[in-house]
Amino acid sequence: MDALIDQFINYLKLERGLADNTIEAYSRDLTGLVTFLEQKNLSPLRVSRDQIMAYLSSLKRSLSARSVARNISTIRSFFRFLASEGHIQENPARLLETPRLGLRLPEILSRDEVERLLSQPDPSIPAGSRDRAMLELLYAAGLRVSELIGLKVLNINLESGYLRTVGKGAKERLAPIGGKAVAAVRDYLLNGRPLMIHGDNPPHLFLNFRGRPLTRQGFWKIIKAYGKAAGIQKEITPHTLRHSFASHLLEGGADLRAVQVMLGHEDISTTQIYTHVTRDRLRELHEKYHPRP
Repeated sequence: MDALIDQFINYLKLERGLADNTIEAYSRDLTGLVTFLEQKNLSPLRVSRDQIMAYLSSLKRSLSARSVARNISTIRSFFRFLASEGHIQENPARLLETPRLGLRLPEILSRDEVERLLSQPDPSIPAGSRDRAMLELLYAAGLRVSELIGLKVLNINLESGYLRTVGKGAKERLAPIGGKAVAAVRDYLLNGRPLMIHGDNPPHLFLNFRGRPLTRQGFWKIIKAYGKAAGIQKEITPHTLRHSFASHLLEGGADLRAVQVMLGHEDISTTQIYTHVTRDRLRELHEKYHPRP
C-alpha cells in the first residue's frame, strides 16, 4: 500500500504539478484513510463505497465541513488513480459528491490596521529589518507565505520594482512591488541579511539566525507576535495580508482581472470572493456615514 501511495504522490508532483503544501495535505488525508481501513482489516484495493462513507462519517465528528470536503477530493483522486493504473477494477469513490460549502469571507485588515502592523518591526536590528521587508513584500505583492519564504535573492529586481515568484502548480508570475517594499528589502540586504549568513551565502532571500531559509512556522510566529503588539484584535495569519492586498486594490478601483493576475489565480471565480468583501465594506461605510439610514 505504501508503494501505491508513493506512486500517487509522484503522480501529483510530476504530472499534475501540485504545490508541496497541497501534496502534504493529500498525504495526510490518505494516511487517515489507510489507518481507518487497517483497523477494520480492510484493504484500499478491496474497499466498498459504503465503507468509504463510514470513514467520512467518522471524520464529520471531528473535522470542519471544509476539511471533510478536502478529504473527499483526496479520496476521489486516489481511487481514480488506482483505477486508471489498473490496480482496481471498479472505483468505489466514483459517485462520492463533494458537499457545497457556504461562502467564507476572508478576514481583512483595514488600511489603518495594515499600517500599524507594518510599523511594528524595528529596522535598526537585523531581525527587525528582515521582518519589515517580509511584511512589506507580503502586502505589496499579495504573496502566499510559501511564495514569500521561497523567494531567492535573484528573484527580486529592486531597480525595476518587480519580483518573480513560483506559485501553485509551479506557475511562475511577475509581481510589481512599491517603493516602501523596495526600500525595506534594500535595507535588509544591506544591513540585516549579511549578519545572518554563516559560511556560504545561501540563495534564499529571507534567513533565520542560523543562516538557513526561514520556515512557514517561523514566519507564522513572527506575524502573530507583531499583530498582538499592534493591538489588532482580529485573527491574523500570513494569508491575512494577501486578502487585505486584494480587497484594498479592488476598493481603490483596480480591475478584477488585474488583481487575478497579481494574485496568481488560475480561475477568476477564485478572485471574485474579494468583490463580496468589498460590497460588505461599502455597505458598512454607507450605514455608518450616510445621513439617512
